[in-house]
Amino acid sequence: MKFKDYYQTLGVPRTASADEIKQAFRKLARVHHPDVAKNKATAEEKFKEINEAYEVLGDPEKRRRYDEMGPNWQDAGAGGTQSPFGQRGRRPHATNEPDFEFGGTGFSDFFESFFSDRRAGFGSAGRGRRRPSDEDEDDLAQPGRDIEADLLVTLEEVLRGSQRKVTLRRPEMDGAPERSNTYQVKIPAGMREGQRIRLAGQGGPGHGGAPAGDLYLRVRLARHPDFTVRGDDLYCDLDLAPWEAVLGVKAKVPTLDAVTVVRVAPNTTEGTHLRIREMGLPGEDGTRGDFYAVVRIKTPPIVSDEEKVLWEKLASTSKFNPRAKP
Repeated sequence: MKFKDYYQTLGVPRTASADEIKQAFRKLARVHHPDVAKNKATAEEKFKEINEAYEVLGDPEKRRRYDEMGPNWQDAGAGGTQSPFGQRGRRPHATNEPDFEFGGTGFSDFFESFFSDRRAGFGSAGRGRRRPSDEDEDDLAQPGRDIEADLLVTLEEVLRGSQRKVTLRRPEMDGAPERSNTYQVKIPAGMREGQRIRLAGQGGPGHGGAPAGDLYLRVRLARHPDFTVRGDDLYCDLDLAPWEAVLGVKAKVPTLDAVTVVRVAPNTTEGTHLRIREMGLPGEDGTRGDFYAVVRIKTPPIVSDEEKVLWEKLASTSKFNPRAKP
């Protein structure tokens, strides 16, 4: 398993602030998003790498754990500094967990091993059934273990649905040889963070004639550089110049479907939500949520001498005082 340098992936130093990490992610994600990149095959893999890096570094707790690991994570626990994940970098609660490896999920094995919430236990997920001992293995019918992995799903896939090839390499265990399986997984439209796709009977083998466990793929929504998800609704920032907010303007707004135009009324204030009906994500009943463009008023970072004269004229003419008490 290869160590992932998430700071290098985002092109930021280890001392980068949370805002710097977010800005780096958004900049790279816009460049490599499969919908806009010229080389879609290369861009898709790069976009997944960027998302994985931000999934860790953009979360304070995960970033802390990652920083404690360091690039010498394989040596941690074998003398010297104790790794927060236990011997050889494994999570303490998973030291008896076999090394399942996944492909096509959008996450690396490194992420799955240390930052995923997946579990692999005997019996149904969460029931904590014990593994049969050598003495009673032949007598006890024991269901196979359930296996879980995270599945990175883009908002475009949430909108339209998709098909994904997912591979699972199973280590040698319980007398069964190592093998690899490939599944054609259907991702239905409308999936949400935390929902699971079940592949019945594709988990660990059962004992004593009991059925095999299941394979669960838990949805993790890919971070989008422009959109934020809240339920079925999508939100994005709409930057306006001061004069556009005062005079009104027709502004182009990117949505998951296409670029659309919204009308900004005169005297629009910071934080105003402009709604585009039924341009959000599909809900459980098939109807779509709404899309909101949230107004942010931006001032020019640099002004020319001519522009400065105009601003000064406005300042001397206008009676507006933003600090006046109502």
